[in-house]
Amino acid sequence: MGSPGSMRTKAVAAAATAAALTLVVGCSSNDSVTGGGKKDGKVVITMGMFGVMGFEESGLLEQYEKENPNVDIKAEIAGDEQTYYTALQTHLAAGNGLKDIQGIEIGRAKEITETQADKFADFSKLSGTDHFLPWKQSQITTKDGKVLGLGTDSGPMAVCYRKDYFEKAGLPTDREEVSKLWEGDWQKYVEVGRTFKKDFKGDDVAYMDSASGLYNAMVYGSSEQYYDEQGELIYDKNPVVKDAWNLSAEAAEEGLSAKLRQFQPGWDPGLANGTFATATCPAWMLSHISEKAGEKNKGKWDVARAPKGANWGGSFLGVVEASPVKEEAQKLVAWLTAPEQQAYIFKKLGNFPSSETALGREDVKTITSDYFSGAPLGQIFGAAAQDIPDKQVLGRKDGTIKDTFSQGLALVEQGTARDKAWKTTTERIEKAVG
Repeated sequence: MGSPGSMRTKAVAAAATAAALTLVVGCSSNDSVTGGGKKDGKVVITMGMFGVMGFEESGLLEQYEKENPNVDIKAEIAGDEQTYYTALQTHLAAGNGLKDIQGIEIGRAKEITETQADKFADFSKLSGTDHFLPWKQSQITTKDGKVLGLGTDSGPMAVCYRKDYFEKAGLPTDREEVSKLWEGDWQKYVEVGRTFKKDFKGDDVAYMDSASGLYNAMVYGSSEQYYDEQGELIYDKNPVVKDAWNLSAEAAEEGLSAKLRQFQPGWDPGLANGTFATATCPAWMLSHISEKAGEKNKGKWDVARAPKGANWGGSFLGVVEASPVKEEAQKLVAWLTAPEQQAYIFKKLGNFPSSETALGREDVKTITSDYFSGAPLGQIFGAAAQDIPDKQVLGRKDGTIKDTFSQGLALVEQGTARDKAWKTTTERIEKAVG
């Protein structure tokens, strides 16, 4: 996803992207502000979403309608988050074409709270919504305490690895032993890669999919990334960013990467053909890996703990202030993001809860994955979620900056000198964010 959430969406062809854009922005001039309201004795609630947020796919929207027969939910889902967000910005500026409920990806949260707070309803006084992980709701809260949405999923980090390839390199294959190889330090993860490259016996297989995957995992483990709490850009002087860049570039220079950026062209075939042995993987990525790697690779993949806690991705549901069914829409959002529903979506689709209460449920803690060699996903990602810093400072252009750094590391993978790639990257960022 250009931003973490758009990473979670599947890469779409240009035609599909255009179709998604038409789906979201194809509103007539006679549309009401939100498209929802009350019709034929029913409350009609419209939703605008992107990717696989899980509510439609899991059947939860249908379940809510059955439990509330006076409610009719109409959901539109764009395949690509970037296309979706461009359309959302257009509708917010125009004041029409909006849905009652709009999905908000984590990389857009800061821009929404700083520039569109008056357009979204406040959840801060809604009862029963105090069950989220402490860092989650802070991301969608304005400086004066207005809460513009409720959290859907989160993206605690792990490392997905091929057991069969580790065995061919003489490395441990048991997930506990693998986790200990790089415990507490991403530098150790790269050192394991050097061993893998030296000792792997078989066809040419890279240690990791991409340098940018490593980079993102490192940066998203920090409270401050590209902006400080005052909203000032610090990407060019933040030691966290520089350390992540240097280690990732080093891995690229040493040939540890397959040069396949996650969710970019070539990555899915890389999964299917087994061209790399590891990938940094937030919880939501596992369903994509299992789908694209295919049945032939079932049981070859496993999941180990990441060296350090990090959150990559996650979204929110907000309600438009002008919605004619604002109260009913907020009630629906509260239900969809409640612990029970978050646990259900995790079991059905793998989208990991952002609800702290949900993480304590036995049906979450005991979830395992047949595809990933029986890995206890509830335990691994639950522990990772608790290791995420309590506060994550977001900035208006986080998604854009992350994408630009990923592109810069791709330059290193293609042979550009590290310092030159850094200079090109920072120049592109300055041009993009001003």
